[in-house]
Amino acid sequence: MHQDAGEQTMAEQEPTPEQLAAIAAANEESEGSVNYKPPAPKSLQEIQELDQEDESLRKYKEALLGNAAVVADPTAPNVQVTRMTLVCAASPHPLVLDLQGDLEGFKKNPFVVKEGVEYRIKINFKVNKDIVSGLKYNQLTFRKGVRVDKADYMVGSYGPRPDEEYEFLTPVEESPTGLIARGTYNIKSKFTDDDKHNHLSWEWSLTIKKDWKD
Repeated sequence: MHQDAGEQTMAEQEPTPEQLAAIAAANEESEGSVNYKPPAPKSLQEIQELDQEDESLRKYKEALLGNAAVVADPTAPNVQVTRMTLVCAASPHPLVLDLQGDLEGFKKNPFVVKEGVEYRIKINFKVNKDIVSGLKYNQLTFRKGVRVDKADYMVGSYGPRPDEEYEFLTPVEESPTGLIARGTYNIKSKFTDDDKHNHLSWEWSLTIKKDWKD
């Protein structure tokens, strides 16, 4: 539908610094603390040498390693984050980022999402060589340079499975609604573990609109 000049101005209204601060404060209040105590790290060799007579240890080993011998490319990193998907049933087209190529263009080509729709973020990754403990997904959201949200998700501990990807899904979220909420958000994502190793960092953008196509 064609908008006149007055409607166009309304649709492009930018939030004031005070409104951004209020959004950030509301999101801070909604954050829950994660009480997580990481387990003692175990290397692949240590797991393989666990006492076979101990049934619980044997099951722990099989749960993380499986029964097949691990064959991995020695030059590959232990953890490879392959892609990120915005899973939204209402979206008319796929919203996927290939995280194995050039990461610089994501900020210039934002995902367009309709306000008030439910979505989840899916991260696909591979573990190639050794067990990795306490994988985490961290996400910082900025609007006009002001941080308005922070989210930390515990992904878990995984054994090597170089021929098959793992996937992690965040809980369901809802895109913000209203005139002030519409606009572009810049997001900094990071995939780390208990050893503070940064497996991958990437930045991307999300534009909230009144409809999928305004």
